[in-house]
Amino acid sequence: MEAMLFGVTQKGDIVHAVARDAMTSSLWVQIDDTYSICYEHINQIAGEFFNLLIVNMQVPLSSTTMSHHATVTPIPLQGSTFSLGILAVAGLFGGEHALSATGTIPLYKQRRWLGWYNSPGSYVVAMRYGELAKSSLFNGLFPGRRTEPTALLEVDGRSGPKFRAAHSGTVMEETGHLAALFAEGCREMQGVPVEGRVTRRVGVTIAQLEHIPELEVSSKVDPSCLPLFTSIPVLVSVSTCAMCAVAHDWYSFSMILLGMLANGISSLVLGSGVFYFTHPGPARGSPPGDGVLFADNEIIVLKGEEGAVNAITRGSFGLRFATEPYYHDIGWCSVLLLLQFIAQLVLVPQGTPFGQLMFVVSIGVSWGYNIWLSSLDKEKIQRDFLVNNVLQQPKVHKYSLGTRTSTAVFVLLACGSQKVERLLDDLLPNNTKVWMQWKASIISRLEGGRSLVFQPSDWADPSLAVEERALLETLYKDAQSAYEGFMGSQHSS
Repeated sequence: MEAMLFGVTQKGDIVHAVARDAMTSSLWVQIDDTYSICYEHINQIAGEFFNLLIVNMQVPLSSTTMSHHATVTPIPLQGSTFSLGILAVAGLFGGEHALSATGTIPLYKQRRWLGWYNSPGSYVVAMRYGELAKSSLFNGLFPGRRTEPTALLEVDGRSGPKFRAAHSGTVMEETGHLAALFAEGCREMQGVPVEGRVTRRVGVTIAQLEHIPELEVSSKVDPSCLPLFTSIPVLVSVSTCAMCAVAHDWYSFSMILLGMLANGISSLVLGSGVFYFTHPGPARGSPPGDGVLFADNEIIVLKGEEGAVNAITRGSFGLRFATEPYYHDIGWCSVLLLLQFIAQLVLVPQGTPFGQLMFVVSIGVSWGYNIWLSSLDKEKIQRDFLVNNVLQQPKVHKYSLGTRTSTAVFVLLACGSQKVERLLDDLLPNNTKVWMQWKASIISRLEGGRSLVFQPSDWADPSLAVEERALLETLYKDAQSAYEGFMGSQHSS
């Protein structure tokens, strides 16, 4: 016979000797002093000793018994029959939440240093961020249309409402991301109701933009609660990794550790980008930039210098990386995340049930943390940055008017422009005989600096039918209620 080995079966029985008969190719396994098993083929014993702790040591053939038994530390859940091998594809689960969570990294100051946890969704994140990298290698690994960080991280790209300048007459049929953010913030405000007839209320927001921002402003939000919440998945990942090491499950240990390193390095690279605001400078001698944004069921009057107003109408957010325009560092991070997914696919099923359970705990807690990060309103973060850091907290007042007619008059009064005809047509495109007569009267009074207080003689036009005179009376009364409401707001402010 040949040399013998010494070990333990997965049921805990002590194996005193394992020997191979060179003549018959049979395997003899001695269980104790009186009981032996003969295996005719090597394959029969392979399954029996699959996860065994075998100490390689040669034993003389003449030794039919051992003087002492091997001592082995028991592993938790060692005899369990269930398996969590399905978690090998953890890189596919929670991908959208992980992707959304990474979108907050460039916005927060400390976020880049707080990614050391075993996050799920590595495959989804790798394939999406790999689209940023530009080279033949990365184009092959991550096929698809090349994109930019601002679009991928959703810090720019929205279309804003139409804008008309009150003095210059400039019209922008579509503004940008910042105008959309500002309009959404105004929509969420509670307006002061203006007395008068009510059909359908429309919000009118007046923003006094007194600060002219620099052509470029860079900064990040500093939330105080972020480090506290982030410590939870980090501590859980470290703890589960350590428990796998104590249980000698090196497969699960290495997979948790690899997940921590891959996510942490990716967070460092993505957090190295500079989040900034930029806008074009105004031309010398340009008139005041007062104008109107026409949002859905919301009118925003912007008042201020051209440089302050175009911060909203023509400004944008951006992300600047040291490796642009090729973004090779982000590409290599995507490769690392892809390798993490492949390694988990192969090695997680090799771990013990206890190690797999620890892997599940680390993934589950990290998934919950990613869901919490995804629930944070990134657009609100950007809007707060725009209002507080860029515009320096402008004075904003909102009013609620009951009809389109009163809304139009209120907006004209708020703009204070002498060129109101086109603006009035944008607000009220009606062009019937009664509407045209009413518009001419309103324009004449505003251009002449007269008040909008009307008498019965103003609508007692004998050339109009009874129904038309009734409509004209209603329109004049709407204009007068808007005028009185605006004058009252001026006195209160």
